[in-house]
Amino acid sequence: MAERSYLGELELMILLVLINLGDDAYGVPISRELERHRGREVSLSSVYASLERMEGKGLVTSELGEPLQERGGRARRYFRITPKGLQQAQETRQILVQLWSEQPQGGAA
Repeated sequence: MAERSYLGELELMILLVLINLGDDAYGVPISRELERHRGREVSLSSVYASLERMEGKGLVTSELGEPLQERGGRARRYFRITPKGLQQAQETRQILVQLWSEQPQGGAA
């Protein structure tokens, strides 16, 4: 049987945020969008750790933008979802929909 890797909650949410943000997806907007949807703070370090892990798995890519004067000459690192990342997000969605559809009506047993 082929080994499958499943996305964790934060990873899936980050991939969905990347799709929504498009070309403007870098650390701060990603974190803010997650906070807006989750209703609680999301540390920038956990976002970057997840992004780096997903980049290692080929689910996202990153590139540096132009150096910015307001950032002391540092560039922003922009992230994009890859076709593999999109496929994993869709597979995870299908699994979650199937699991929810199999839940007994009326709540927990």
